[in-house]
Amino acid sequence: MHSSFVSRRALLAVTASIILAAAVPAAAQQPVAKELAAATRIGIIGAGNIGGTLGGLWAKAGHAVMLSSRHPEELKSLVEGLGPNARAGTPAEAIAFGDVVLIAVPYKAYPQIAQDHGAALKGKIVIDAGNATQARDGEVYGEVQAGGIAAVSAKYLAGARIVRAFNAANYKLFAKNAHRDGGRMAIPLAGDDPKAVAEVSKLITDAGFDPVVVGPLAKADSFAMGSPGFGLELTAPELRTRLGVAP
Repeated sequence: MHSSFVSRRALLAVTASIILAAAVPAAAQQPVAKELAAATRIGIIGAGNIGGTLGGLWAKAGHAVMLSSRHPEELKSLVEGLGPNARAGTPAEAIAFGDVVLIAVPYKAYPQIAQDHGAALKGKIVIDAGNATQARDGEVYGEVQAGGIAAVSAKYLAGARIVRAFNAANYKLFAKNAHRDGGRMAIPLAGDDPKAVAEVSKLITDAGFDPVVVGPLAKADSFAMGSPGFGLELTAPELRTRLGVAP
């Protein structure tokens, strides 16, 4: 009986060891699963200064980023420099890829974006970082002067969940101030969809800045190029005071 008891105890010990060994890898994977669940897929239309700078900040924060061009093979060195979370694709691929889409192209391209990709952008959270300049953007600049940039963006991005953000400063200020010490640089944003505004606010934080929600999309004109809210390197409390936004 003693021998039988020992054998049975040994069998139970071996069985317990097998169960424990099988359980450990699953437990070890839990933090990874949580990390992946928290990551956002960001498609970027454009791979210039704004797109490359923000794409790099988001990739470093752990988000999956796809920068795009009509010739994505030309982006190989750029995406390699941004690390393993970055990749290249066409604009159509970037839109399909992204939970959130950043538009970072000259404003004169918006009518073509609407024509080529308007249907695919419907229902998507779109970070609209464009600004209109007279020398570059021609007729679209005239539309902005007449109706305001918020209304023109809503026209060309009809059906998208638009949040105006990252349009209130030159990309050099983003590169210089991301994750700065002594009070983060504030990024103003405006949009009509509360869930979209909340998601973009999180991405602003992840990029190394403090979000300041100015209000509905129409309020985006208060920080458009040429406005008193453009080109500032203020903290969130300072920017709220400057723009008259309640804490």
